[in-house]
Amino acid sequence: MKTRLKINGIIIVLAVLLTVAFPAVFMRHDSVGLGEEILEILGITSILLGQVIRVSSRGYKSEHSSQGAVLIQGGPYALVRNPMYLGIFLIGLGIVLVLFNWWVICLFLLAFVSRYLLLIPKEEKKLSAMFPVDYPAYKRNVPRILPSLPAVLRKDVSEYLPIKPPWLKKEIGSISAVLLFTLLMESWEDIKNEGWATYKEEALTIIVTIILFIALLIYLSKRTNSVRKHDSNKSKTH
Repeated sequence: MKTRLKINGIIIVLAVLLTVAFPAVFMRHDSVGLGEEILEILGITSILLGQVIRVSSRGYKSEHSSQGAVLIQGGPYALVRNPMYLGIFLIGLGIVLVLFNWWVICLFLLAFVSRYLLLIPKEEKKLSAMFPVDYPAYKRNVPRILPSLPAVLRKDVSEYLPIKPPWLKKEIGSISAVLLFTLLMESWEDIKNEGWATYKEEALTIIVTIILFIALLIYLSKRTNSVRKHDSNKSKTH
């Protein structure tokens, strides 16, 4: 197992242990209201978007450069240089928004910045040595981890986030685990504090959000397949 994955695993385990040991300190216990509903929907949306970016990034990289011998500059890597880290950031931020007190966002940002500000420069140094001509130009034109709004709006989302069923199938376990864990924790707190009757409306909103997420996946998958067929036909004609 890579050292990076080991360190990330240790950080996650420590965060879970602290939460379990001191739930009253870290977890949000507000009554169900408009403000909390907005935070939860934003959080779930952030988790789902982060998962889409993560699936697209991993799948695109494995298909175009499984051994790291090619500098990838298309798909999600045309949006930011580190799309997988962007996906991790959105997933983590979403979990915090759904479950934790607002000040935990500060702890999350501090942990994320400390972790990846140390990691990314090392990776960039390695890439600069591997691709001395291409990487400096790529680095100048594409932001490190947060995309610019003009870049996001310039093209169709399917060009930045291609999705293929095999990629999604490979990651569906982790997607389901993160989402179900977060929803179960959040639902337990709301039902315990407010009861089933109050929770029903909130549950409906969450279901609608997940349905929209599934619709986005279907759209991205169909667009990716359409582009692949177009490129295949174009290459045959030449």
